[in-house]
Amino acid sequence: MLPLQNRFRVFINNRWLVFVAAMWIQSWAGIGYLFGSLSPVIKSSLDYNQRQIAMLGVAKDLGDSVGFLAGSLYGVLPIWGVQLIGALQNIFGYGWVWLIVTKRVPTMPLWVMCILLFVGTNGETYFNTANLVSCVQNFPKSRGPVVGILKGFAGLSGAILTQIYAMINSPNDTTIIFMVAVGPIIVVITLMLIVRPVGGHRQVRPSDGLSFTFIYSVCLLLAAYLMVVMLVEDFVDLNQTVITLFTSILFILLLLPIVIPILLSYSSKHKPAEESLLPVPQNEECSKSGQDVNEVILSEVEDEKSMEVDLLPASERQKRIEQLQAKLFQAAAEGAVRVKRRRGPRRGEDFTLMQALIKADFWLIFFSLLLGSGSGLTMIDNLGQLSESLGYDNTDVFVSMISIWNFLGRVGGGYFSEIVVRDYAFPRPVGMAVAQGIMAIGLFFFAMGWPGVMYVGTLLIGLGYGAHWAIVPAAASELFGLKNFAALYNFLTLANPAGSLVFSGIIASGIYDYEAEKQAHMSPPQNFYSFLLRMLGIAPVVETTLKCNGTICFFLTCLIMSGLCIIAVMLSLIVVYRTKIVYANLYGKSNT
Repeated sequence: MLPLQNRFRVFINNRWLVFVAAMWIQSWAGIGYLFGSLSPVIKSSLDYNQRQIAMLGVAKDLGDSVGFLAGSLYGVLPIWGVQLIGALQNIFGYGWVWLIVTKRVPTMPLWVMCILLFVGTNGETYFNTANLVSCVQNFPKSRGPVVGILKGFAGLSGAILTQIYAMINSPNDTTIIFMVAVGPIIVVITLMLIVRPVGGHRQVRPSDGLSFTFIYSVCLLLAAYLMVVMLVEDFVDLNQTVITLFTSILFILLLLPIVIPILLSYSSKHKPAEESLLPVPQNEECSKSGQDVNEVILSEVEDEKSMEVDLLPASERQKRIEQLQAKLFQAAAEGAVRVKRRRGPRRGEDFTLMQALIKADFWLIFFSLLLGSGSGLTMIDNLGQLSESLGYDNTDVFVSMISIWNFLGRVGGGYFSEIVVRDYAFPRPVGMAVAQGIMAIGLFFFAMGWPGVMYVGTLLIGLGYGAHWAIVPAAASELFGLKNFAALYNFLTLANPAGSLVFSGIIASGIYDYEAEKQAHMSPPQNFYSFLLRMLGIAPVVETTLKCNGTICFFLTCLIMSGLCIIAVMLSLIVVYRTKIVYANLYGKSNT
């Protein structure tokens, strides 16, 4: 009995169990991506126009991104407490929205609805913060795959929840809001005690690579299965028994990753190769002092080397840097030079949020993320209206499809960006540039409105948008450290609602309502100045639910955002150029 108890203790404290539990919670942590399915229900029930729906979308995006409180509570409350607060916020916000939409309570003003959506969706930030920080600490040498997979499951939650809703088969469209309200708290209460740091850096095993391969295989199988199921349900009229069978298979696929911690904990063939704990040397003060001097001298190399050195071939540049480093060491030892003390950390070391805010690289990443992910989020939020304008009746299938591609973009972004940095020591933000280029093409497809564009567009937008949220957190942890990762990550996520506020709240909704009024033979603005006032919300809008039909509804919006994505590519490439030396120092030596 004793060995069995020991094995159960090992199982409970296994970092892979923490990772799998975090994946399951993340499967309910992306309810904001269901807004494309929720917005038509809210719009018809409360008689909102597109601008009002856009304001709800911006409030939802703000809630999904403003995670400062979650980040600050991470070190104060236990992790299960952080998760529980998020679940309670979720059920309060979306539960109240459900009561309003179903007329069980009096209709509230728009600003109250915005607050409720903000509070409800803000619960996601607690899940994301607790899961990401715990798992990154447990897998410090696999940041790209871990972030990509966890963020991927958050993106896939839209498709998962849509399939669960299809199994429920409620004749009332508002049931999906009720499911969004109560589902996360059930999952979180079940799993919240499992997700925590468990000293994962001491659980390194030779089989870890095989375990990640298995997780990736499950991810691909899950995405392929959901894609096939969604297409079959869209084109074929299935009975409820078949849909229930499809959903049951989905649950089995979601449970598959639990095989890894079970095998690692209960199989005698798998023994952890723990990192040895080195004894503290007696001359710790001397060693620490010497290490500080070495680090400062290495930073002096960055200050002393000329710009021409960066332009030399890699081998010649390394030789020049080593020569300069040797001279600085000798001069410092002889007292010929006085080594300057740095005022702050250098890229690759631990930054506080305030220290990161004065770095150009941090702001380049932020604005690149704002333009890229803000454009993608605008299309996700307006997917219901976009598909309706192009003549598609079933909007849920496209919400599910973009969720699946979003998932694959996150998983693939983490995987391929890890190859870029590990095998080639090249800056991870190059993946951002590629993702933003893909999004620019997808937005151009949406603008053209060609046949089948919804299938191609959701693929490209989903892949590109998803890749951002695997690459950016990992790159931020590499350039600015893990010590204050929660604060840095939650600040960068503000780029999402900032982009959505402008692109969706002003541009997309303003143009949509303008074209809808024209088609309704009403009197839209007669000149560009009046049109601009209408877009900015200064001029009054018609308080009537209007629908726009045709490519023209989102033509100009998609062209504008496609151009912004191209600008984002340029910003990302600037980050790549500026951080080549940093990544060479972080990863290059391991390959020599």
